[in-house]
Amino acid sequence: MHLIVTGGRVLDPAAGTDGPGEVWIADGRIVPAGSFPRDGAETIDASGRLVAPALVDLHVHLREPGNDAAETIASGTRAAAAGGFQAVVAMPNTTPPLDDPALVRFQIETARAAGFADVVPSACLTRGRKGDEVADLDALAAAGAGVFTDDGSTVMDDAVMREAMRRAAAIGLAVMDHAQDHDAERRGVMHEGGRSRALGLPGIPAGAETRIVERDIRLARETGCRLHIQHISGRDALEAVRRAAAEGVPVTAEVTPHHLVLCDDDIREPDPSYKMNPPLRSAADRRALEDAIVDGSITCLATDHAPHTAEAKARGFLHAPFGILGLETAVGVTWDRLVRSGRMTPLEWLRRWTTGPAAVLRRPPPSLAPGVPANVAILDVDTEWTVDPSAFFSRSRNTPFAGWTLHARPAVTIHNGRVVGP
Repeated sequence: MHLIVTGGRVLDPAAGTDGPGEVWIADGRIVPAGSFPRDGAETIDASGRLVAPALVDLHVHLREPGNDAAETIASGTRAAAAGGFQAVVAMPNTTPPLDDPALVRFQIETARAAGFADVVPSACLTRGRKGDEVADLDALAAAGAGVFTDDGSTVMDDAVMREAMRRAAAIGLAVMDHAQDHDAERRGVMHEGGRSRALGLPGIPAGAETRIVERDIRLARETGCRLHIQHISGRDALEAVRRAAAEGVPVTAEVTPHHLVLCDDDIREPDPSYKMNPPLRSAADRRALEDAIVDGSITCLATDHAPHTAEAKARGFLHAPFGILGLETAVGVTWDRLVRSGRMTPLEWLRRWTTGPAAVLRRPPPSLAPGVPANVAILDVDTEWTVDPSAFFSRSRNTPFAGWTLHARPAVTIHNGRVVGP
């Protein structure tokens, strides 16, 4: 298929360009303008819209295998396409856990058959995500794993984590960590502070994150392993990452849209839609995360898209599982907070969703240059829309953003030259 996207404002974060232009597509790839006759080609009018490389999400739970009621690879990647994403990194806390090369291949092949977005499996650091024996990282990488993590189950044994990071460094892949000290976390369900006390809910202290971030940085310094801190939430952990990066330690971090725009003060009632791990921290923590995204100390945004069934979330704040959806609201939530507010340029915002995540994975930076796969997001950033969970492509509906009015969303998503969303 020959396709021309015309009339839009074209942003290419890899090239650093932002201006009017056209994007020409043939046989699933970007091609130079004029590569085929304009007559007879399909045209998409992007007037008044942004044309950009489709986004990359470093942190998504697709639930398959094991919990198809909440999400499948097909439904999750369909939601990703609706959200403007070309690739997502799938977390390994499935049933069974992703510590088997056959399961890594299964995720990749299932996503390829669905055709909405690429899936980059993040394989387990330890067997069964139990934290006591390093998984066969070489075999998992050979099967197609793009990164390693025990997401949701922090490896607490320093010796095991050191060995896992040593092996990952030898392979050349990053280790991601859900940095949360299990002992300090105890049975907490939200940030430990004034709101948790007012609601009578057990809290999770910010130090539960900071201690593990500092431990991980020390091990990254020892092993040379590239370290990525998942969904960082607190000021002290953020400052530890800043200091380490300034010293040359290979450490990066991501911020989720919900930690960027919400804090524990927003939990007026014990609504499980606001229950996530790490929890929403203080207003001061939220401001520090926003500042770090703006100044580039944190190079990645990521959704931590965590679908759960209505039945699971109906168990109440104490007993409902942690996690909220993110793929279909990420563009609107972060655009309004960062760009519409005047804090970031569109190009810098786009880098947090494209070149930053790609660098963690050591994948080619998303681009609109001739020769690269045609993964394109056409974004409408001027039309108000209201978040309606019933219209999501995800199988789940758990979001605190229901009813929010936002001002940006994908109008068209193109994956490998084919229109796949919304």
